Amino acid sequence: MTKPVQPTMTAAYYAQCVISFAVALGSVGIGIVFLPVNPWVRAFLAVAVLYTVTSAFGLAKCVRDRQEAANTASRVDQARLDKLLSEHDPFKVDNL
Repeated sequence: MTKPVQPTMTAAYYAQCVISFAVALGSVGIGIVFLPVNPWVRAFLAVAVLYTVTSAFGLAKCVRDRQEAANTASRVDQARLDKLLSEHDPFKVDNL
């Protein structure tokens, strides 16, 4: 059996994701600081952004864990099938 190809993340892609996240969060932070509203409105928006960011991280983790669980179950099933096929001898005659 051939081993399935595991996708790999390059360093450039990882850097792009981190930089993109930092720029987006920084932009929102600067926008909140310079927003012409009362301080309590700024504080509310800042807390809302932080909640959104932490929720996004939590959701990403849940999606990743669910995908890994499905992948692991698939690999266990594949290993069982491989073992069954390797032990099967089509030319074996059962003595009754």
